[in-house]
Amino acid sequence: MQTRKPINIPVVSASAEESAATESNCSGNELVALMVLGDSMQPEFNEGEILVIELGRPATDGSFVIAEVAKEDFIFRQLKRDEKGGWKLVALNPAYPDTAIAGLEILKGVVTHKRHPRSRKTVKFYVPQAAS
Repeated sequence: MQTRKPINIPVVSASAEESAATESNCSGNELVALMVLGDSMQPEFNEGEILVIELGRPATDGSFVIAEVAKEDFIFRQLKRDEKGGWKLVALNPAYPDTAIAGLEILKGVVTHKRHPRSRKTVKFYVPQAAS
């Protein structure tokens, strides 16, 4: 079995003042990039794909999110309403159980888009993009 060489992705944050000064459409929230590991979010997200997450972005029903389910234990799931009006984190792969959550405060960020590490043209967005 071939071992993968990790991909180094530099993460650079831009402050809200810099975004405002350049008249950007960015929210001013910090962006981070993470690599998908495992198969819990297949078939939509495959191992090795790069996710761009906007930290602090408000999540809505159906958003793909990063959540802190225990101290320094983070998971990548889809946020869904449950039958009683509460919230749960859902893996797209049915082999993984849903995780009921007490509130949205455990959400750390929302996936804005993904790309395949070997293709510059393969980008898929998950939140509406601002008009140019």
